[in-house]
Amino acid sequence: MANFKGLAMQQTIRTLKKQGISVRAIGRMLGISRNTVRRYLPEDNSGTVQAASSNSMEASEVDIETDPPGKVPTGSVDEDQGKSSSSISARSQCKCLPYQQTIEEKIAQNLDAQRIHQDLVHEHGFDGGYDSVKRFVRRLTQVDGIAHRRMESPPGFEVQVDFGKGAWTVEENGKRRKTHMLRVVLSNSRKGYTEVVRKQDTESFIRALENALRHFGGAPKTLVPDNLKAAVILADNYDPELNPKFNSFAEHYKMAVLPTPPRRPELKGKVERGVGYAYNSALKGRTFSSLTAQNKHLRWWEERIADTRIHGTTQKQVRTAFELEKPFLQPLPAMLFPSFEEGQRIVNRDGHVEVAKSYYSAPPEFLGRKVWVRWDGRVVRVFHPVGLRMVRIHPRVEPGKFQTHYSDISPQKISRLEHGKHYLLRELESVDQHVHAWGTAMLRVRGISGIRVLQGLLNLTNKIEPSVLSRACERATQLQMWKLGELRKLAKQHPAELHPELPLTQIDPIIRDLADYTVVLDSTTTEMPCD
Repeated sequence: MANFKGLAMQQTIRTLKKQGISVRAIGRMLGISRNTVRRYLPEDNSGTVQAASSNSMEASEVDIETDPPGKVPTGSVDEDQGKSSSSISARSQCKCLPYQQTIEEKIAQNLDAQRIHQDLVHEHGFDGGYDSVKRFVRRLTQVDGIAHRRMESPPGFEVQVDFGKGAWTVEENGKRRKTHMLRVVLSNSRKGYTEVVRKQDTESFIRALENALRHFGGAPKTLVPDNLKAAVILADNYDPELNPKFNSFAEHYKMAVLPTPPRRPELKGKVERGVGYAYNSALKGRTFSSLTAQNKHLRWWEERIADTRIHGTTQKQVRTAFELEKPFLQPLPAMLFPSFEEGQRIVNRDGHVEVAKSYYSAPPEFLGRKVWVRWDGRVVRVFHPVGLRMVRIHPRVEPGKFQTHYSDISPQKISRLEHGKHYLLRELESVDQHVHAWGTAMLRVRGISGIRVLQGLLNLTNKIEPSVLSRACERATQLQMWKLGELRKLAKQHPAELHPELPLTQIDPIIRDLADYTVVLDSTTTEMPCD
């Protein structure tokens, strides 16, 4: 607090005294002793000015209790208004004196002047201004200011986001649950959006941020987040690595993501201050029955208090400034950002990745390597870890099931049986026509069980000479032998044994002589009646 000397201090003391404030209260408020106050309050009011003038030098030598600079405005005379500015501030501060105990209690709760003024208005009917409360709080507290370079943005260019702590929720069973508060602030108008969530994961972060953009009715050109894991995987001053899902979200809304460099919070000072303002003004000292109740209160607070305030830097009402900035925001896409989950996976030795207890194949070149996987209720997508180029897409399957793309299986690991009967028959056709004919006929007779027999027949082509196997298949077809073992036995026989030359004879003990058939034929003919 600056030193009060001479006429300015006299005027301030007299003004406070005329308003009925006691000597003790005046001394406490101005930071001077009661004797000093009494020295400038002679019993004869008519001689006040004369006494004050004669004692001006004495006042400069009085041992006055002082406060650090910036606590109370100096007592210089305002030439434009012809009255002491210190007396004006003193009159405004005097409105706070009846509430001093309440103010001190709220200061003890670590509430700032904005929240204190808000509570005084809504809870005690206080009719004073915010500036008077701010000056009164400054007088009662010690504040060390550090100057930072102020960075301003054109309309619709930048939005800053950051997490802070939210209020506790107390459930019906008395269980207390922690919440996290996301504050989103447009840098130009200081229009804000606040939402509390249970977790600071990527999905919660994106959905709350998307709600903010829908609340604003547009998207800015740049997005400035902190280096939280939901947005940034690897922080870097020059080339940070963004979370792929968050990066896709930003692309969906056509926003460039510019994370703040590590340990440089002043580069997003608007939201840093906004987080503290929102917590202190809206949530501090309060508990809620649910997350919904807390967010409902935040909507009311945003509309009734945060949007109606005159911002200390812009000196404009936030709501009015936002109406001027809103036309500069980019239009929102028609569709919301798709809801999906994602994560990094390692391709197992069987060529699959695990997603929600199901297994999906990846191209063979990724065996043992890391890939990025995204999934929703319908499909699973596998991406190259660099550049997020999609390399495979699968339909979702039930837990415990495998979904394998045919091209993801190495040719050396595909058995002939997996190729199916048509593939096997084409292979047999390239060997020999008799081999193919036997395989086709055998499959027609034996059905599904014959597919494995076809595979065994193909294996015989590598062990038996083609001509020998061809003759064996021809003979087996004639004899209708459909067992692979019988075919092997035929292949081992000598060619002469496969086709033996049987002697042709005219007489057989079973067959009668032809003369006997002639006699029978003649007798039958003579006995037939004639017409």
